[in-house]
Amino acid sequence: MDEPFTESAAEAVDWQGQPVRCRDCRHEPMHRDGRCRRGRSCVRDRRARRVDRFFRHNPGMADDYLDHPYDEVRAIAARYCSLFRLTPLLDDPEPEVRVGAVLRLPQSRIGRMADDPDRRVRVALASRLEGRALMALLADADAFVRVMVVRRLAPDALVLAVDDDDADVRRWVARRLPSERLSLMLDDPEATVRQIVAGRVDVRHLPILALDDDVRVRFTAIERLPRDAVAQYGDDPEAPVRELVLHRLAEDSGKEHPDGTGT
Repeated sequence: MDEPFTESAAEAVDWQGQPVRCRDCRHEPMHRDGRCRRGRSCVRDRRARRVDRFFRHNPGMADDYLDHPYDEVRAIAARYCSLFRLTPLLDDPEPEVRVGAVLRLPQSRIGRMADDPDRRVRVALASRLEGRALMALLADADAFVRVMVVRRLAPDALVLAVDDDDADVRRWVARRLPSERLSLMLDDPEATVRQIVAGRVDVRHLPILALDDDVRVRFTAIERLPRDAVAQYGDDPEAPVRELVLHRLAEDSGKEHPDGTGT
């Protein structure tokens, strides 16, 4: 029999908008055993959270739903199904299903997905690959994919992306590139990239950035300059920078970093 009327059960409809009726479901015996529940844990419900609960409690059922007409069901089933059933899902017409397969299959089986037309699949791929296979995704046309790549590549490999067309990619490069290689980005066309560089680059490069066209870059560079090198920037056209110079000149030299840069 159906469970007693509740608000959640009353809202239980399938992916085609039809009310879910337990007595019409082939899993009705499971319902009697408490392994599913209308309005909360139900594979026929259109709400993804309820479908996920069903497979979480009954993972052995996932293999039976990999060809379900509702793509949400297939995508969730892909999280719980047998690994041996995942490879065909790489060709599923729904990107989220392909994402599920990419996230679970061995790296050796997913390399071909670098040519997938949907960036969600390629982002998932970038979250899994390593080494040269990951590095190859720096050529991806989508900046979001390349961001994922530069967030995961070994820092020494990021020199390959210092001239990326997208500023967000370069910002991540500037955050992770070894500081001794940051001189490659001193003249980056994006001020926010140069500001990150100013906060990390070796102190010997700071005088260049202290004369930058952007006030944010100059401020960050002068914050890090040795105290005895800041006086020459006291006539900066921007008041916040001039105030910073005055503050740095007045500060206790004992507060400087061991490398001679300011606090």
